[in-house]
Formats: sequence, structure tokens, C-alpha cells
Amino acid sequence: MTYTAAIIIPHFNDGARLARCLEALAPQMRPEVEGIVIDNGSRQPPAVPAPFRLAHEPLPGAANARNRGVALSAAPRLFFIDADCLPAPDWLDTALAVADRGDLVGGAVSVFDETPPPRTGPQLFEAIFAFDNRTYVEQKGFSVTANLLTTRAVFDAVGPFEHGLSEDFDWCHRARDKGFSIVYAESLRVGHPSRGDWAALRKKWKRLTEESFALNGTGPRAKLAWAVRGLIMPLSILAHAPRVLSAPGANSEEKLRAVGTLARIRLVRMGWMFAQLLRTDRAGTRG
Repeated sequence: MTYTAAIIIPHFNDGARLARCLEALAPQMRPEVEGIVIDNGSRQPPAVPAPFRLAHEPLPGAANARNRGVALSAAPRLFFIDADCLPAPDWLDTALAVADRGDLVGGAVSVFDETPPPRTGPQLFEAIFAFDNRTYVEQKGFSVTANLLTTRAVFDAVGPFEHGLSEDFDWCHRARDKGFSIVYAESLRVGHPSRGDWAALRKKWKRLTEESFALNGTGPRAKLAWAVRGLIMPLSILAHAPRVLSAPGANSEEKLRAVGTLARIRLVRMGWMFAQLLRTDRAGTRG
């Protein structure tokens, strides 16, 4: 069978959400489109119904899983979505319709809650601040890989995703450095569940902070820039608190919890950032 497009879905220990994603995709599938789930060493391999197929990537990290999916397919179009995402009912039709608008096409990512109201602080924080993919694409030059379209020709020219970095940011910027275009398609929509508690939100931001530091560099100027970013974290609480307090559809208690979450995550990130600089300095001294 010759496929015109491949949907590539990395997965790790999230079988219920993967099942929800595949259930939403299944009615949309066409014979000329293949769906590949790449399991990244889950404790229990997921059940993957037809027409999807299951593959395995022993190396950890979603970047390695996505690279494996690309390698297993010969399709000229590559559509990336995450296992915990909920694609819109017309996601695949829209992807096929908008894929030629740019070398890279990023779609909309909305946040939804998996628990009934009231929202926790992390849930409202995510609803306000997470996945502003239009801004990412149009102002920062990258799209999250939770909703990204490209082609095999572009992927071959740019090279694989890099594990240990903010792989979506890094890969999209490498593509742009090679002259490839990136556009935003509002009609290409997926939903992403909000982090419901502090532990989940902390885990997310710990990973993002580590990946951002890997991209930052360790030269004197890069370290100074990182220190400045760390120092302004407390100021960002004051800058962004009004956005939380004016959030539509949230009651006063939810807003106060979200302001507390905003303050907590920014202060914790400041601590992580300076700890990273100290570890780098000590490593340099030992070297």
C-alpha cells in the first residue's frame, strides 16, 4: 500500500488518553493515510486497534519516538499529534487540506479539563498560559509537535528531532534556518488536557526548564542571559497576575488559586534556573 500521509503518535504510559485519541481519529481515517503509534517503553504496551499499527522505540523521549515513526513510514506527508491530545472531528480532513500552505503548518491547541468544576489552580493556569500556538508560530517561529504538519522532504533536509532539547522549538528553528516556511492554521484543531494538580504541572515545567537550558548555551553571555531570565521571574508574577484575575468564566476562588499557582511556579523556576548555572560552574571548575 502506498500512503500519501502518515500520522505519527508517540506514546508513553498513557493508555487511556491514547485510546481516546485513537477513538477520535478512527472515523476520520482513509485508506491512503497510515497511523503509527510509537510506544516509548511503557510498563504495559498499549492496545492499538486497526487501522493503526504499533511500533516500539527503546530510546527514551518523544523526540526519539517521533524519529522512529518517520523512519517506519515512506509517506511524503508527516502529521504529528500527541497521544494525550483529542483531535477535532475534522482534523485529518483539515490536515490534508491545509498541509500545502507552508513547509511547516502548526494548528490550534485548546486546553480542556478532565475533571468537573471548580478548576484547580494548575488547571486555570494552564487554560490561560498553555499552548498559545498562534503566538508560537507567528511571533516565535515554531509550533508545538502536538499539532504539526510537514513533509518528508523537509524532515530529510532538517534532520531528526533532538532528544533532551525543546525539540519542537529546536526542530522548527532549524527548519526556518534552512529557509523553510511556517504558517498557522486555526482550523486545524486539537484539544489538550490541562494539568490537574501541582505535581503534574511541576513535572512539565521542570522538563521545559531543563530543555530550555540545553538550548541556551553555557558561554559567559548565554549564562548571563539565563541569570537575567531567572531574576525577572518574580517580576513576571506581577506582570501576569492581572491576566489571571481577569480570566473569563472563572470565579474568584479559582482565580486566587491560579494566582497562587502562577507565583509558585515562577519562583520554583527561578530556583531551578540558578541551580542549573551553579551545576554548570562546578562542572567547569572540575573540568
